[in-house]
Order: sequence, then C-alpha cells, then structure tokens
Amino acid sequence: MRVVVVAEFYPRVADPTLGVWAHRQAMAARDAGADVRVVVLHRPIAPASRVREPQAWRDAIAQPGRATLDGLDVRYVKFVSPPRGRSYPYWGAFAAPALAVALRRLRASFPYDLIHAHYALPAADAVLRTRPRVPLVISEHGGDVFHTARLGRAGHDRVEHAFRSARLVLANSLGIEHAVQDLGAPATRVVHLGTDLTPMERRPPAQPTLSTVGQLIARKRQADVLRAMWLLRERRPDLRYRLIGDGPERDALVRLAEQLGVADRVEFTGSLPHEEAMRRGRDASVFVMPSVDEAFGVAYVEAMAAGLPAIGSRGEPGPEDIARLGHGMRLVPPGDVEALAAEIDTLLDGDWGARIGSAAQATVSQHFTWPACGAATVAAYGEALEG
Repeated sequence: MRVVVVAEFYPRVADPTLGVWAHRQAMAARDAGADVRVVVLHRPIAPASRVREPQAWRDAIAQPGRATLDGLDVRYVKFVSPPRGRSYPYWGAFAAPALAVALRRLRASFPYDLIHAHYALPAADAVLRTRPRVPLVISEHGGDVFHTARLGRAGHDRVEHAFRSARLVLANSLGIEHAVQDLGAPATRVVHLGTDLTPMERRPPAQPTLSTVGQLIARKRQADVLRAMWLLRERRPDLRYRLIGDGPERDALVRLAEQLGVADRVEFTGSLPHEEAMRRGRDASVFVMPSVDEAFGVAYVEAMAAGLPAIGSRGEPGPEDIARLGHGMRLVPPGDVEALAAEIDTLLDGDWGARIGSAAQATVSQHFTWPACGAATVAAYGEALEG
C-alpha cells in the first residue's frame, strides 16, 4: 500500500526533535511493509524555545523543500497564518492551497492509496479542504481533544468535522479513543507509539537522581517534583533532579528551586537532540513526570525501556494505559506533592526500585516497541482501505 503522511509536527532544520515520534511511526510503518512518503506543513517561524536566536529564524525560513530522513522522502510545504491562539482552528484553511499543489505533484509520481494525517487540525482539516480522492486516517495525540476542540465553537466544529470525515481515527491511548468517539469519530482504533529497547545492564548514577524529559510548561508539573525534593530534604539530602527540555516555565522553575533551597541539586539541560535527551533521561534512578492532559507520553516508555521505574499522574489517559498493560508505571494523584514524595522515596529503595525497573522494561518489550507500532499502523491502514 502507498501512504502519504501529512503532519505539522515533524523534524526540520530549525527544530530537529519536533514531532520525532511522527517520524518514527512513519519509519515503523515503512519497515512493516507500507510504501510511505511524508508531507510536512511548515510555518516558517522559529521554534518558541529559540525565538530569540537569529539562526533559528534563518533555519526556519530557509528550510529546504525536500529532504531524505532515515531513508524517507519528506517534502516541506510552507504556509503562513496568524499567530497561534484563537486563530489555530483556521490554520488548515491557510495550509490547504499549498498542500493541494504538493499532493497533486506527488500523486503524479506516487499514486498513493491513503493519507495519514497527524491531528485533526491543521493537518487533517487541510487535507479535507483539498478534496482527497482516497481514504483519510487521522492519528490523535491529545492536542485536538485537550486544546483545539476547546477553542470555542470554531475549534470544536472543525475537529468534529475532521473526525467524522475520517475513515479511521487512531488514538494513542484508550482514554483518547473515548474522547475522539465523543467528538464524532465513527471508527477508532488504539495504536500505541513505541521506543527502542536498551540492555538492562546499566550503572545506576552515583547519587540518587530523578529525571524528566519534556517541555518546561505548566501542565508537565515539574514544580511538583521540586517541592517533593524539598519534602525529602532530610531523608534524601543527596537527591538530584535533571530537567531535560526548555519552555516558558524555565525561569519560574529556576526561581522556585532557589526559593526551596535545592538549586544546587537541580540541573536544567535545556533542549537536547533526541538521542542525547533519551540518554540523559535514562541516566537516572527514577523517571518522574506528574503531568496532566497527558494523552500518552512517549518519554515514559523511553525511560521504562532502559529499566527505570516511572511516575505519572492518576487519571491521565497515557499513564493509565501504560499502567493497565503492565508493571513499572506508578501513579499518584495529580497535584498531590506529599504522595509524589512518598512514591519517589519508595522507588529509591535499591531492591524495590530495581524490581520495578525490570518490570518496566518487560512492559515496554511486550507493548510499546516500534515494530509493534508499525505492525498496528499498517493493519489500521488495511482496515481503512477495506472500509
């Protein structure tokens, strides 16, 4: 089968880690037997984490129109639109004209059978505006559910229209599947993203260390981890915390660490290339990300694949799904810093933490690998083509 993946979030020169999960899923589908091409909706704006860097703007503006990434043919379609915010529900309309041209040209040499869009908006909405003559599959990763559909009537209606128009909607967790069904998706399937397994033989850090890999934004709740460190200051005076990523909350988190008196034990790495971010995130005792509005959380399974126990928030679709399928993911009530501190303290026990870490890797190997993701994705394509 010949498939075109259309995505807004995808690696590019200015931001090589953006949407790396979409790229890995496209690679996994290719490796599972699909013939895949990728079209990226590229808004030539510097990423928020580098908005003050002239080079980031030069990279964004000068993004090549075509590239080969890990053997995949990727085409970048530039479009302009108003700033992100309440205008976001209309971005599909801004992207559609350029996308229509790109799809028409691609079809001349690659007569594709199906289009796979990541997110209802703007990707699937833009595809639908081109009046595609092939089935549309949408992958939902949470943004449409938690954000776009709540941007007034326009956001809700465009998301609902995209889901209703799709032959099949792929959700990254059971909770997200229920949400897209509520938004009108007539046919759904859960397809989990994956990660690469790593050998269990790893050396624990010299000092107990927590890690989080993710944007420094309020919903990730890194501040709760800092407060948990403060609660554990007497029992765990040597406890370290490594925050991998960047974002608008960085200055506030730095100030909080100073106010709590733990700044000398907290490391802010900033944004790192994906492979380095995984390596630094796995060089820890416990992975902790008590975030909310967490549709899945690839960072959890990336850490668990290396034998780290992981902590997420109870009631969130992603952590609940991971915990439902095996051991290794520990859940605490969102916003409950005392419960978070208690769980961290328990997992830092050498024997118990090691056993949970071993169980975590087993869970990933059974349910969250890229080959499994690729097979499930290609099976979904087949289902959409038959429907």
